[in-house]
Amino acid sequence: MPLNRRTFLGSTAATGAGVALAGGVAGPAEAAVRGSGDGHGPDGGHGRPGKGKRYSFTVMGTTDLHGNVFNWDYFTDKEFDDAAHNDVGLAKISTLVDQVREEKGRHNTLLIDAGDTIQGTQLSYYYAKVDPITAARGPVHPMAQAMNAIGYDAAALGNHEFNYGIPVLRKFEEQCRFPLLGANALDAKTLKPAFAPYVIKKLRTPFGREVKVAILGLTNPGIAIWDKANVQGKMTFPGLEEQAAKWVPKLRSMGADVVFVSAHSGSDGSSSYGDLLPYVENAATLVAERVPGIDAILVGHAHVEIPERRVVNKESGKDVVLSEPLKWGQRLTLFDVDLVWERGSWTVERVGSRVLNSSTVAEDRKITRLLSDEHRKVVAYVNQVIGTSTAAMSTADAPWKDEPIIDLINHVQVETVKAALAGGEWAALPVLSQASCFSRTAGIPAGDVTIRDAAGLYPFENTLEARLLTGAQILEYLEYSARYYVRTAAGAPVDTSKLTNADSIPDYNYDVVSGLTYEIDVAKPVGSRIVNAWFGGAAVDPAAKFVLAVNNYRASGGGNFPHVAAAQQLWANSDEIRNTIIGWVREAGTVDAGAFASVDWKLKRDGTPVF
Repeated sequence: MPLNRRTFLGSTAATGAGVALAGGVAGPAEAAVRGSGDGHGPDGGHGRPGKGKRYSFTVMGTTDLHGNVFNWDYFTDKEFDDAAHNDVGLAKISTLVDQVREEKGRHNTLLIDAGDTIQGTQLSYYYAKVDPITAARGPVHPMAQAMNAIGYDAAALGNHEFNYGIPVLRKFEEQCRFPLLGANALDAKTLKPAFAPYVIKKLRTPFGREVKVAILGLTNPGIAIWDKANVQGKMTFPGLEEQAAKWVPKLRSMGADVVFVSAHSGSDGSSSYGDLLPYVENAATLVAERVPGIDAILVGHAHVEIPERRVVNKESGKDVVLSEPLKWGQRLTLFDVDLVWERGSWTVERVGSRVLNSSTVAEDRKITRLLSDEHRKVVAYVNQVIGTSTAAMSTADAPWKDEPIIDLINHVQVETVKAALAGGEWAALPVLSQASCFSRTAGIPAGDVTIRDAAGLYPFENTLEARLLTGAQILEYLEYSARYYVRTAAGAPVDTSKLTNADSIPDYNYDVVSGLTYEIDVAKPVGSRIVNAWFGGAAVDPAAKFVLAVNNYRASGGGNFPHVAAAQQLWANSDEIRNTIIGWVREAGTVDAGAFASVDWKLKRDGTPVF
């Protein structure tokens, strides 16, 4: 069984923090993996290998699985497909893992993950909220079942592990037959690790002298912002570099021959939360550069593919190999490690990495059979009809046009906030609302509307808040959002495939705001694009007060939008916005775009509409 919070903190409470943390984890978290041969090397018996003897092993890695077991899209109710025809899911990963183990010898391989495991699909949502794993005699989480069956050795915590609250995460941890690692996830009161910081795996070589492979897990400091409601006062999340500098020397002193880091943190050094935290969000490269003693880092969080990146550590001068496999089980990273026996110990001679594409293999039937009942339950759940729509609506053009389907999100949010504030101090203030196009393939059909249709508009577990902002702050908020567009000169051809996502800003970090009208002039430079912003028939008054209906990710600083994180909170709800939309459709019975849709914003160039 994995080291859980109770056993870990219990083992460390009686003694000093430094030694106790190392000793407390090493025992229960250490494990041996039997190597090739019988231990009787050519140098004799079970002694040390002879000079120049070599041993190789492979560490496989996944990240950002986000609840994907099957190659299935629960929002479209059909096999997953994207423009590049990638496949997804642990069932595919399992086939690749089996192939690698067959080639390398299972005893010469390890399998790890870099986090964001239990959130992202309706399969994972169902077993957190509809038939929760925390219920008495509740089910085993499908991700735990699949990862146990595949044989994971360790997984780092991702920020989305905390979306459903700590009790769900603890139950998931209990159900996993491998440790969840988080060296920088600390108990807020004791400042001791709330999860196992690391695990040490022992690989037995043909020469008698085992290889100790340490895997240090690091998670994202942004959890303190993004899931503040779930973790405040319970856990704290210091920086990755700081904690790696603390733990890597300990691992080396404990005899680790090879040190891997599994980090739920991107590699580009950026932070989406600005200066709200002193720690870097995407810190993997900084860890590699500044903390000596690390051989390789499995990177997560950023949802990009990095087959191999070599970073030179500034202190040791040695290469650290970084690799990030593509999200959702689309890729499997392979780190190949070559060791040589020199001066009485194993020395890393070379590390290389590459990725395998899961679309090249079939799903592993042992995984699909294992979870076929869970899959069928979720398919039936998401296909429940909850209402009807008078017309079809799509997000296909929503990144550059004011579309009714995004108006629906804002309409539901405004109605919810107005009802919550009714009769109170803030009831007379106008309510504005922000929304993003999370998916360009979401839609509401004409006719029957199902749970999956409504849920597809909001794939994240965000909740709703009301914040107090001034007109001037709203205008700055809009200017910041308008960075999303690539500057396009008046009269120049418009290619929608090149119009958006300037500076790699993702769709979910572009907000439209309902309740006022405005134009975005994409011919102008960033910072001066919002023109003709009107409210109530007049230009927006910078001193006027507005209520902004906003999701908790944005309100907590996600995306680093100005003002909203520091604004006064007037109200907050614990229910997911997705469920609020589903409930609204159920109650309304009919979705009629004519009742809520309007063109509140449009793109222009020097006063001429782009579309």
